[in-house]
Amino acid sequence: RSSDLSSHATRFVHLTEPSPPVTSTASEPFQINGIFPNLAVTAESGPKRSECGIGALMPWADHLYMVTYLSVPNAGAGTGLYEIAPNFTMRTVVSHNSTYANRLLHAPSNQIIIGAWTIDMARNVHAFTQLLSVRIGGVAMHLTDPDRMVYMLGMDGPLYECDVYQMNCTLLFDLVETLGIPKAAGEQPHFKAAHTMNKRLVVASNTFEEKDFLKSQHGGRLAEWMGPGHNWTILESEAFVEVAGRGNFGKVIYALGWDTASVILKVYVGESDAGDSDVGVWQTYRLPKASHAYDHLWQTEWPRIREVETERYLMDMHGQFYELSPLGWAGSTWGIRPICRHLRMIPDYTSYRGLFVLGGNEVSSIFDNNLVTGQSQSGLYFGKTDDLWSFGKPQGWGGPWRYTNVTANVPSDPYLMTGFDKKVLHLNMHADRDHEAQTVSITVQVDITGVAGHIGEQWLNYTTVELTPKTPYLYHVFPDGYSAHWVRVVANETGDLTAYFHYT
Repeated sequence: RSSDLSSHATRFVHLTEPSPPVTSTASEPFQINGIFPNLAVTAESGPKRSECGIGALMPWADHLYMVTYLSVPNAGAGTGLYEIAPNFTMRTVVSHNSTYANRLLHAPSNQIIIGAWTIDMARNVHAFTQLLSVRIGGVAMHLTDPDRMVYMLGMDGPLYECDVYQMNCTLLFDLVETLGIPKAAGEQPHFKAAHTMNKRLVVASNTFEEKDFLKSQHGGRLAEWMGPGHNWTILESEAFVEVAGRGNFGKVIYALGWDTASVILKVYVGESDAGDSDVGVWQTYRLPKASHAYDHLWQTEWPRIREVETERYLMDMHGQFYELSPLGWAGSTWGIRPICRHLRMIPDYTSYRGLFVLGGNEVSSIFDNNLVTGQSQSGLYFGKTDDLWSFGKPQGWGGPWRYTNVTANVPSDPYLMTGFDKKVLHLNMHADRDHEAQTVSITVQVDITGVAGHIGEQWLNYTTVELTPKTPYLYHVFPDGYSAHWVRVVANETGDLTAYFHYT
């Protein structure tokens, strides 16, 4: 479906004469352990109160740009697009009352896109006025006209193509309808990310509510579109929240999501000289959850995969940071390891002036559902990337199977093992009311090099555990010091099984 909205378009141009900085006149800005109180952002105290999260951070033209968000448009006031100068003073570029968490360098036009605005190299700001009341969760390069157009993805499902010169937008799809999201059955669409690579546009929606937890409905989506003349393909009907990738090193696309069992990492390797059969197909890996406080669609905010050090990724998901390599050699995903757990809500992060910058979403009353928070506000943390090693010890839980109907002799998805200390595997055979219980042998296999069975390196049998009707549950404690990169399990019989790891 499409509709041309260009007749309503106007251009907003902001002169770059600086407004008075919202800071003290001290020669050095006041900070405590990397926190600059003068760079905090707030929403108004009322009468409407929702949120004031930092949706996107982008260094550009010697400044750091930041956009904040309300929960939904018009659910308060005081949010905006901000510009932070090299001397750590800040000014409001544009005030708004909507929701934005997108950023992109549009290289052909030498502009960045952040929120509903473009900013050129001279720091001139233009607005997509049609999007000023649209919750924008993602922006991506255009498939057929990348020099002039981009895709803008609304959190509620609209997908637009927008002209970065004329500043007008055309609605292409209502993705709620196109992707069959059961909105009428109570599933809230919640699109979070978009990315274009390998001749496809990939979008993610992180819908996950109680019915998704109970597996009675599936509202989340990871989907791809090859452009005009092609239908959309649904890759997953689970919650997905991030899609990222760079245009070299094998053109690997990473997508982050989760289900009841674990975090999910989907991988698409676009190019490889090895001719591996997994090049050009989506692969699935699983990671532990460091917290269950991110399981609801509203709680995740925007977990990200970002470069904060050149040509290597920092990945944040479910309260845990990971190092991630952009390489996809021979179709494999081997450069991943946990760094730390954290309590901070981090909607975005970047590097600026040699510093590692963490966004935040610290205090939010969310329509007065929390009556002890007061005024919604958030701040920035400036430090070093290696500061993350001093955060919480990597821990987590999850597995490839959680009350899963397992097919005999079909291996589970690979599950991350490397980088964690104490490790326990819990195995449980669930009773089938319609059939008598039977003995099931489960073989635990490990990958010690990280390539997860690619390039001819085989999975190794670690141990086999037998579950019986009299002993349907067993656990295995891995020896101190033992580790492998990936682990998976294989059952010799079909049945409902759980294989769940606890890393402490």
